[in-house]
Amino acid sequence: QVHLVESGGALVQPGGSLRLSCRTSGFTFGNYPMAWFRQPLGKDCELVAAISDTGGWTNYTDSVKGRFTISRDNAARTVFLQMNNLKFEDTAVYYCNAVLPRTVIQPRCIMTYIGEYKDWGQGTQVTVSS
Repeated sequence: QVHLVESGGALVQPGGSLRLSCRTSGFTFGNYPMAWFRQPLGKDCELVAAISDTGGWTNYTDSVKGRFTISRDNAARTVFLQMNNLKFEDTAVYYCNAVLPRTVIQPRCIMTYIGEYKDWGQGTQVTVSS
């Protein structure tokens, strides 16, 4: 069974930094591209950042380019998201999961199928507030 555990979220002031972690089990982690998604309260799910299976390729949504960095440790089966210069609009629940070319992101992150599976973690809350 796929198991995803996100951590590292917190309350932070604008301009601050956080490092999110996501530990995984139940699938061959090193074979899959991974991504961070976020769900702001009352808004649709958004894919924030993605990384290839080897870590050699990354991609970001425009609003976080230059501020967020996704990375992975295949030996530890863990994916990270370094978040710098945080803004109010970064407030959301953040989730990690594998991502496939045919993944169709649903309005609610946890309703998105990754291949045949719809396994999601609890997410981690990031709140940016002064």
